[in-house]
Formats: sequence, C-alpha cells, structure tokens
Amino acid sequence: MEEKLKQLKNIKKLYDQQKNIIQHLKQSAGEEANSTSDILISYDFQAGSYIQSYYNNRKPRDDFAAKLAEVINGLGSLDSMLEAGVGEAVMLGNLITRLKQRPKDIYAFDLSWSRIKYGEKFLRSLNINDVKLFTGDMFCMPVKENSMDLVYTIHAVEPNGGREREALTELYRIARKYVLLIEPAFELADEAAKQRMLSHGYVTNLYGTAKELGYKVIEYRLFEVNLNPLNPVGLMIIQKDDSHGETEEGNDTDILCCPITKTTLALKSAAYYSTEGMLAYPILEQIPCLLPQNAIVATHFNDFR
Repeated sequence: MEEKLKQLKNIKKLYDQQKNIIQHLKQSAGEEANSTSDILISYDFQAGSYIQSYYNNRKPRDDFAAKLAEVINGLGSLDSMLEAGVGEAVMLGNLITRLKQRPKDIYAFDLSWSRIKYGEKFLRSLNINDVKLFTGDMFCMPVKENSMDLVYTIHAVEPNGGREREALTELYRIARKYVLLIEPAFELADEAAKQRMLSHGYVTNLYGTAKELGYKVIEYRLFEVNLNPLNPVGLMIIQKDDSHGETEEGNDTDILCCPITKTTLALKSAAYYSTEGMLAYPILEQIPCLLPQNAIVATHFNDFR
C-alpha cells in the first residue's frame, strides 16, 4: 500500500488521461486480482464523477432506484438499513425518497473518504441530513453483528472477484433480517458478458457461494433495470433466520465497532476510541475514518480525557 501511495501524483496523470487505474496498479504490482488498495485509490480519484453523470442523465438511475424501492418496500417494516460501498450516495439518496416507510436509522460507508464527502453533499441537496456516513472496508466492517435489519450492496462487491465468500460472510454477520445484493449475475449472463466480467476481475460466483454457505436465498433473478447492457446484474435476497438476537438499539456508538477487534467504539471529541481494543480512529471533516489502516495505537488515550 505504501508504495502505491507514493505513486499518487503519477496516477493522477493517468486518471486525467482516462486510463484504467485498477488495471495499471494491478499490472505494476504483478497481481492477478483487484486488491482493496487498488480499488480505494481508483475510486477516490473518481469521486464526484458519478454525481455529475447522474445530473447529465437522471432517468436510468431514477428508474433503478424506483425498482429497488419496490423490492425493499416488499420486505416489510425495517428499523435500520445500511448500504455497504455507497459511493457518492446517488442511489441511496434517490432510494430514500422513494421508500414508503423510511427506516429510523440509516447508515452507509465506502472505502473512499472523497466519495463519502461527495455523497454527504449530494444527500444534503435532497434535504437528507441524518444518514450516518463513515469510511469502512466491506471485508472488515466497523459494525456490530446482527445490528442492521437490511444490509445491501449495489455493484460494491463487483470488483472483488475471488472474494465472494469473504464478502457474503461479513455482510451476513452484520445483518439481522436481510442481505440484498445487486451485483454482476455471472450465471445469468451471455458468453460475451462473462468474458468481460472475468477480464475486469469481477465476482462470478455470488449465488453459488451463498448456497454453499447454507444461506436462505429467497430470490435470485436478473434485475429489471440495468445501467450497463454489457454488465447484466442480478438481484439476490438472503433472509437471515431470527435466532440471532435483537437488533442493537441506541446511538451510533452502540452500532459501530473497531474493525480490527470488533470492540465497542465511543465518540471522544475528534476521534472514536475503543477502550478495550486501545485503538483510536480519527474523524476528518465530520466523517469517521474507520478503515483498519486508520487505526492509531493509543493505549493511554483515556489518561488525557
């Protein structure tokens, strides 16, 4: 990761030339699969572009959000929901405005701080000011288990080919009622689309992995609205049984946890701190930074409170 961060100035030049940043980083490191650091750097440079794309052509994403709202409305009453890999919150904002019954608590995170900050601005443009936004890693989420009635993703698991089991296990861990995924549907795609998915390092076995894990898949089909005909997406809904205890209640610090130790985080001035884990996480421009690499060893943090 450090070596890649040293290249940011050169990567910016490649981005300005509209080069594929993930492919460049992957090839430079001699890696076959997309790494979390590659995805983070690439998406952070792209921050703001998805909102601009939406403003240039609203209808496809509005139609997408309307169909997704229909699906979520059909799941019944939800007190809480979380979008993992929210990007710039374009879909989240348009989804919230279309839900018949809005969950009391809504959370969302992304790898990229810049995308989260743009997402905050977009949500405010829709007069949505109460979504809890933070940075996080889908493979070690800073969220307690069984804490969200609904956990969902939209093209967020997509670039993590080969890590289907890790992603599903972690999403399932924090869900209480449902995990909903709108992701590449390899099994339902034609040969050309399959080859494209493979060349981009996309996930190819979400459905099969969910079945292998013994999850209760109550729906799996092509999603009605597809923003890219070359990338057919499926809707998969996993229902979690009700033997996992009650949903966590209370404020953000009852839901958020240290991504490394999974111990409780408490808000302390300009940082979140785990007394048990002895790790602190900074808050940058009102955005909690809860990636594992953001952790600061602070064994004496409470001595100065």
